[in-house]
Amino acid sequence: MVRFEEITRCAPEIQDTLIGIMSDKVLFVPELDGEAAHCFGQPGFNIIATANLRDRGVHEMSSALKRRFNFETVHPIPDRAAELELVLRETRAQLGEARAPAEVGEDVLRLLVTTFQDLRRGETEDGVVVERPSTVMSTAEAVSVGVSAALDAAYFGEGRLEPAHLARHLAGAIAQGQAEDHERLDAYFEQVVRRRAEESPLWRSYWEGREK
Repeated sequence: MVRFEEITRCAPEIQDTLIGIMSDKVLFVPELDGEAAHCFGQPGFNIIATANLRDRGVHEMSSALKRRFNFETVHPIPDRAAELELVLRETRAQLGEARAPAEVGEDVLRLLVTTFQDLRRGETEDGVVVERPSTVMSTAEAVSVGVSAALDAAYFGEGRLEPAHLARHLAGAIAQGQAEDHERLDAYFEQVVRRRAEESPLWRSYWEGREK
């Protein structure tokens, strides 16, 4: 089983090498001699390729290569509780693998998941309309922010993930260098986080962390 990451970010010449491999189930390695130069796929051989919907048009797959794949779109998790459970579990698991001494509370990651769901939908639960960033805002990105913020807390803080750590790491995941998305994230903090900060100490820490 082969996992091919970000296939639409590979040059067409690299993509095209998959056509023969998937059709004939054999890989020719010219650097090897004799029978060793032919690597045959074993029964059950398959390739799972991933691509981000945002990357359409970067290096579009050829029609010949597309015919050799079945396509499945994995949508973000719509249920907030289910997404929070997954983000919490995966964040803690990755920190455990890294042996990072960080304490991660559910209440703090709930801020992260709420932010992702608000921006993903373009509207908060209480009906405030916000501009959606151009990025996909996937659950995997939420986990990435949780892990990087927790590492920040572990090695540059007091070992406990705080809302301020999340606020500092959001821009890299959501805006990703896009000026328009930076503005949308800033607007979200002004319109939504600032208002919630008046009612919740947790959201206040989130707001103040963004300001630093």
